[in-house]
Amino acid sequence: MWTRTGSWKGTTVSDVARQTGFSLREVAAGPALTPILTDITVDLPEDGMTIIVGPSGSGKSTLLRLLNRLDDPFGGEITWRGEALSAMPPHTLRRQVGTIFQRAPLFEGSVLDNFRVADPDLASERGGHVLEHVGLSVDLLDRDAATLSGGEAQRMCVARALLTRPKVLLADEPTAALDVDGRLAIEGLARQLADEGIAVLWVSHDTDQVRRLADHVLAIVDGKVAAFGHLSELDTHADPVVRRLIGAPT
Repeated sequence: MWTRTGSWKGTTVSDVARQTGFSLREVAAGPALTPILTDITVDLPEDGMTIIVGPSGSGKSTLLRLLNRLDDPFGGEITWRGEALSAMPPHTLRRQVGTIFQRAPLFEGSVLDNFRVADPDLASERGGHVLEHVGLSVDLLDRDAATLSGGEAQRMCVARALLTRPKVLLADEPTAALDVDGRLAIEGLARQLADEGIAVLWVSHDTDQVRRLADHVLAIVDGKVAAFGHLSELDTHADPVVRRLIGAPT
């Protein structure tokens, strides 16, 4: 079981400085002639759930890809716990920063085979414990991963990401392809992980979901940071686009 450190709610400004995980300074990414992100400067807390919102094409997924070195910026600097990402081997970074995607990527074979992609020496007993941790039956361990339902597959992918004991979990609209029950199950799991001390950075277009999950919100519009803060702060933001993106009360 991972150590519980509490959620982001109620932390002070001084706490933010101590708990910063990723720091981005004047980051630009995408094609150099037509960048997707420009001048991104923000400190992301290593605690609780930070929900990333923005119109389609604004650069949300691009930002997540930068944080796991699936892509690299062409300008600016990103650091993780004070160390430049450009100096970190991707495999080293990805053992601390897990990622789940909108559609669960499955590997051929059983659930246990999928787990062993992350941990080749994984024992069946620990595999069963990880399944239980994400609310799945141990009986699924020997099931062909291709036979899992959408919600089961997504939970399995979360479990697979947890096998490296990450400090942060990046989630790119992980519930967009799920039904209501599957969506709420993954949301509940993400909330549990955040409360146990694994920071979650989650991209969402669903304002109801933002209202349910967000401890903190990063709004990206036209490839730039439009706002960053608690929901209570952004609910009265001067920019109506920001208020619409978070479903602010009217």
